[in-house]
Amino acid sequence: MGLGDLDEATTVFTGVRPRLFGIAYRMLGSATESEDLVQDVWLRWQTYDRDRVDNPAAFLATTTTRLAINTLRSARVRRETYIGPWLPEPVDTSADPYLGAETGNALEFAVLMLLERLTPHERAAYVLREAFDYPYGQIADILGSTEPAVRQLVSRGRKHVAGERKAPVSTAAQRELLTTFITAARSGDLAALEKLFAAEVASISDGNGARQVSRRAVVGAARVAKYIAAFADWWWAGVEVRFVTPNGQAGVVLHRGGETLAVLAIDASEEGIEQLLWMMNPEKLGAIG
Repeated sequence: MGLGDLDEATTVFTGVRPRLFGIAYRMLGSATESEDLVQDVWLRWQTYDRDRVDNPAAFLATTTTRLAINTLRSARVRRETYIGPWLPEPVDTSADPYLGAETGNALEFAVLMLLERLTPHERAAYVLREAFDYPYGQIADILGSTEPAVRQLVSRGRKHVAGERKAPVSTAAQRELLTTFITAARSGDLAALEKLFAAEVASISDGNGARQVSRRAVVGAARVAKYIAAFADWWWAGVEVRFVTPNGQAGVVLHRGGETLAVLAIDASEEGIEQLLWMMNPEKLGAIG
C-alpha cells in the first residue's frame, strides 16, 4: 500500500484522529496533554516510511498508546508535586466531536480517577478494550505482550472499577440532583444538603494551591453539608450557573463576571451524591470554560 504521498497521509491521519485523541485523553485525563501527544503522533507519521505500514489505523493507535504510557510515567512524577487533589481536566463532550464520536465508555470523572490507580499497561489495556473494543490479540500487539497477559490486565482493570464504584444513576437523575444541590448550597440549607448526600460523600477540589480552594477532600454527609454551608453567604454571590456536559455527565460551569470560577460535576448512586468534584485549577478550565 503506497502511502508515500503526504496528502494521502493527511487524509488517513485525519480519519483516525478522533480515535487517537479519545485513546490519549482516557489514558492521561488531560485534554491539553492529549492534544500535544496527538500532534507528536502526526509529526512522527509525516516523517515515517509509510510504505512499510500495512495498516495505518493500527500503526497510529499503537504509536499513540505507547507515547501515552510514557507520558503517564512522567505525569506520575509531576503529580507528586501537585498541591492538593488532582482531578481530570474536563472536556465538553456535547461540543467535542473527538470524544463523543465513538463511545462514552471510560470518560466519566469517577472512572478516570479510578484508572489513575492502575499501572500504565493496565490502564491502556482497559481503555482499548472497554472504550474501543479492540480484540485482545491486537491489544497484545500494541503493548508488546501476550493475549493471556492482556486478558489479565483488562480483568484487573474491570474489577478495580466495578469494586470501587457503586452503580451510577442516569444523567437526567444526576442533573436533577445537581440542580437541587446548587439551590441548597446557595441558601446554605444544612438539612436539604445532607438529604442529598450518600453517607460517605466526598467533596474534592482541584486548585493546585489556588487561594480559597480546599487542599484536602472533605468526607461524610454531615461534614460536607457543614463545609458547603460555611461558604454559602460569600462564595455564591453573583455566581452564574451554566449547564454543560463534561465527560458525558451532568455538570455546570460557574462564572462570576467574566471569570470562570469552576466546573462542578457530581457522581451519584441510588444512595445520593457520592462525589462533588470542583475543578478550580484555571489551567484546566480552558477546554470548557
